[in-house]
Amino acid sequence: MNAARFIVRGRVQGVFFRASTRDRAVTLKLAGHARNLLDGSVEVVAYGEAVAIDQLEAWLHQGPPTASVEELYREELHPHEAPATFVVK
Repeated sequence: MNAARFIVRGRVQGVFFRASTRDRAVTLKLAGHARNLLDGSVEVVAYGEAVAIDQLEAWLHQGPPTASVEELYREELHPHEAPATFVVK
């Protein structure tokens, strides 16, 4: 099991970024969450296979059509017990 935390900056709130991220993560069989942060960015935490997390990262660089991603930061996590699903917080 692998895990990574992403911070996505740009026009990423109010453009269905979290819901679209959840849909992509579910397709990739990842667990975790996506949530808005107070500074206007979105935090995404993903648990699963390394290849699937890399595919999610590639998608996060662009996001849904209504988003404008300016910066993406990735941090590897030491996975603890992974959640069962991917949720929007």
